[in-house]
Amino acid sequence: MKAQWIWLTMIIITVAAGCETKKLPYLGEPDVVNKVIDGKEKEEKIYPTIPDFSFTNQDKQTVTQADFKNKVYVADFFFVTCPTICPIMKKNMLTVYKEFKDNPDVKILSHTIDPEHDNPDVLKQYATDLGVAGTMWQFVTGDREKIYDIGQKHYMVSAMEDSSQAGGYIHSGAFVLIDKERHIRGMYDGTTEAGTAKLKEDLKILLKE
Repeated sequence: MKAQWIWLTMIIITVAAGCETKKLPYLGEPDVVNKVIDGKEKEEKIYPTIPDFSFTNQDKQTVTQADFKNKVYVADFFFVTCPTICPIMKKNMLTVYKEFKDNPDVKILSHTIDPEHDNPDVLKQYATDLGVAGTMWQFVTGDREKIYDIGQKHYMVSAMEDSSQAGGYIHSGAFVLIDKERHIRGMYDGTTEAGTAKLKEDLKILLKE
């Protein structure tokens, strides 16, 4: 009987451990603040968040952070005439779109780094050619410096002009996973199937938080 109770206890512990929800890390350099909780001073880490923004999408509509409120989303940077990694990235992101397009809690935000060429009409044709419809995947353009600023300072990716690079621009191949409070929770190699598969796995984890 004792052995049976030990065995039953082990099963319960194993099941409970399996039910624990895995949490993704927070990325970025946090600020450390001191808070008094129940009369005791404790340190708390405050992780950076994506700031407010305003861009124009492929449907010529203004897109702001309000459109992503209470959403988990994936951000990336590209340009339509990119001759190198962008086609691979968009092929991989398309698998994310197809898997999550019916989930109202998920969005994708792709920023062009060539806003002079990539106007809303160009972005609309680009989205149509990919087979993207609806508002789940937003392709946005806007002020060049604001796009570069939010990419490099807040999404922690490279996004800039560089005449030495093919196509005249340099940008990261990263897919950036953002939670509902606008924290960065993961970065993935969008040029590989393995990186994209990891993103989709982590996106499911984040949706459960």
